[in-house]
Amino acid sequence: MMRIAIGLPATIPGMRGDLMLEWARKADAGPFSSLGILDRLVYTNYEPLIALASAAAVTTRVRLMTTVLLAPLRSPALLAKQAATIDALSNGRLTLGLGIGGRENDFQAAGVDFHRRGKIFDAQLGTMSRIWSGERLSDEIGAIGPKPARQGGPEILIGGYTPAAIQRLARWGAGYISGGGAPEQAKVSYAAALDAWTQAGRPGKPRFVGAAYFGLGENAAERGAVYLRDYYGFLGPVAERIAGGFPSTVEAVRATIKAFEGAGADELMLWPTIAELDQVDQLAELAGQA
Repeated sequence: MMRIAIGLPATIPGMRGDLMLEWARKADAGPFSSLGILDRLVYTNYEPLIALASAAAVTTRVRLMTTVLLAPLRSPALLAKQAATIDALSNGRLTLGLGIGGRENDFQAAGVDFHRRGKIFDAQLGTMSRIWSGERLSDEIGAIGPKPARQGGPEILIGGYTPAAIQRLARWGAGYISGGGAPEQAKVSYAAALDAWTQAGRPGKPRFVGAAYFGLGENAAERGAVYLRDYYGFLGPVAERIAGGFPSTVEAVRATIKAFEGAGADELMLWPTIAELDQVDQLAELAGQA
């Protein structure tokens, strides 16, 4: 049976820290498999790894997942250390969904070459794997701790729709995250990921995680659209399509869950569009019926 995960409202403008921690506590007490978080640099969101570290302190069961973290914005050694720290402190509950991102201003702000982000990411994956395995970084530089709770480092999911992203999964990932695409698009990506996985000679199958927005309750469509228009404003007219197309009723969310399950997802991350605690309760009730 497909598992249901819920995102933190850490990217919704005006989100308070105390409310976000209570959201994490509620998610941990509910039926959710994972607690997810999005990543931006040039926006008003909370930094994902710091936010997940705070969530780790108030939860004991739910997994902590980046969906996805923009890896090339960060130093590979520091990212490896931060991820290993969260994994150790949470007793192995971290899942790193990683991607290269598509917003050039994030890279400009970080001082990273936007057009080299794929090559940077490839090198990062190798570096982080060595660090988590306890190897010296180089002949001149020693090992970097702490040791992750999970042997070999946190579970890695690769996001992205390009052939290069699929090949990264085959080499480095434990699974693939669809990153907000429609169930039909996710199904095509899952098939490509499975083919690349098999061609690489890896045993079993990769884990597949879908992702979609949701909003529930009175005027959910209108309230959620305000956030989505702001978050995706850089896309121009496309932002209006995103804002007008997310599931905002019980029936629509239930249909989205069934569609991703039918597409072959092992887990579905539902990102919130409304930063109110009743969203956790309403989705928990719906997830318990799925």
